[in-house]
Parts: sequence; C-alpha cells; structure tokens
Amino acid sequence: MSNVARGAVNFLLVVLGIFSAAFGLKGFLLSSRFIDGGVTGVSMLLSDVSGAPLALLIPFINLPFIALGYRQVGARFAVKSAAAIAGLSLCLALVHFPDVTPDKLLTAVFGGFFIGAGIGLAIRGGAVLDGTEVAALLVSKRSSLLRVGDVILVLNVFIFSAAALFLGVEPALYSILTYVAASKTVDFLLHGIEEHTALVIVSERSEDIRQSIIRDLGRGVTVYEGRRGRTDVAQDILFCVVTRLEIGRVRTLVEEYDPSAFVVVHPLADVYGGVVKKPALH
Repeated sequence: MSNVARGAVNFLLVVLGIFSAAFGLKGFLLSSRFIDGGVTGVSMLLSDVSGAPLALLIPFINLPFIALGYRQVGARFAVKSAAAIAGLSLCLALVHFPDVTPDKLLTAVFGGFFIGAGIGLAIRGGAVLDGTEVAALLVSKRSSLLRVGDVILVLNVFIFSAAALFLGVEPALYSILTYVAASKTVDFLLHGIEEHTALVIVSERSEDIRQSIIRDLGRGVTVYEGRRGRTDVAQDILFCVVTRLEIGRVRTLVEEYDPSAFVVVHPLADVYGGVVKKPALH
C-alpha cells in the first residue's frame, strides 16, 4: 500500500472514529447522565456539574495531554490527535444524533460500545480521542511500580468515585459498565479475534508436540533447555505464540501426546516478527 493510500485509510478511520464516539455520547450517554472513563469522563462530569458545553471541555482538558504526546511520541502524533479531538468537538456541537433508547442497561452497554469503537478506530488511524493513555504512559515510565494499565485504573477509580458523589451511585455504576464495554471494544478493534497468546509447554514428549505444532498449525516453536525442580532431570520447554482461536487446538494436540503435560497460557500485549502469521497458500 502506498503512502497516499495508507494516509487516506488512516484519515477515514479517524473520521469514522469521531462519528462513532460522538454517536455514543449524544445518542446514548448524555441524556442518561452516564459518563465514560478517562479525560472524556472528566469532561462529561464537569459538563454535567457546571453546565459548560461538553464540546468545549473535551479539547480544553485534552490540551495538556496533547502537549505530553508531542514530547513523548512526536509532532505527527500530536497534530493528528489534536485534529481528531477538535473534530470530535465539532461533531458534538454541530451534528444532531437521536436519543436512541431510554433503557439504562442498553444505554450503558451500547454507549460504551460506540465510544470504544470510536477510540479504537482513531488509534488505528494513528490518533487518539482521549489523552488518558498518554498521561498513563508518562507516569508509568517514571515509576517502576506502575504499569500503564495500573495508572489508567487508578485514574478511573477517582473519576467514578466523583461520579458517585455528584451524579449518584446508580449512574456511577452504569458508568462503570459503560467504561467496561468501551474498553472491551477498544481491545477487540486493536487486537481483533486474532489477539495473540503465548503458551509454555512442559512435557516428556516435547519433541512430538513441537513437530505437531509446526506441522499442523504452521506456528513457530522455541525450545528452551531447562531442568525439573524436584528431580534435576534435563527437560525441554516449548514456547509458542498462537491466536486465541487456536488455544483449544493446541491443548487438544498436547493432550493427545501427553495428558499430564504442564501448560501455561498468558496473553501478550503485542507481537511482531517471527512465524506469527500462517504462511500464504499457493
């Protein structure tokens, strides 16, 4: 794909993300006084309490985070994110969206879904609609004890606690549901159904299992030399990366050779290089 085509695709993704997020806000959440997490949630809470227009609060509160993004990520990212957030504000101010449903549960779930879809599409396009991740990245870099996810969690605990104080306990609980729906949607859009997972396999039949994974699944396998802790006997340890749809196949394959094998499964934040994708069929 050429640079022009890639730029056009990224632009389209950001525009779709803006309209999706705006629809989630105006079509679902605002009429029910539910909020999202992060900077968007802070803006919504301040708008509800003070009466200030949400379309003005979102870019104003995001400005410091855009500045951080400029320092931590680069000018290109900061400009694209600033344009995306400005586009979201204009969309909220100028575009009319119908109030879809009065049902609180549907409002929380689908409001979160459309906001999460908007954030995920914007990130796919190389921008952000919410500056929380930028702030969390900065804090985590300066603290060896906090990861990005931990920082976001702590920030949202304060946000939803404030929501319970100013909006009431019930709206705050529905807002947490909104945030969960949005987070899951973002994760799905960024990683998809092919989210990669790592497996560590310890078995006396490791060679048979290794060959079967390579032959039947088309995945690469790394072999570590290890020792059993109790007996001090040498033991090969297999490490492979598969999609979460293939976890069941690997487990079945391992059980065919060694029902007593020790298998550890854990998700991965990102994967690139190596034999991650299946070879194309000719």
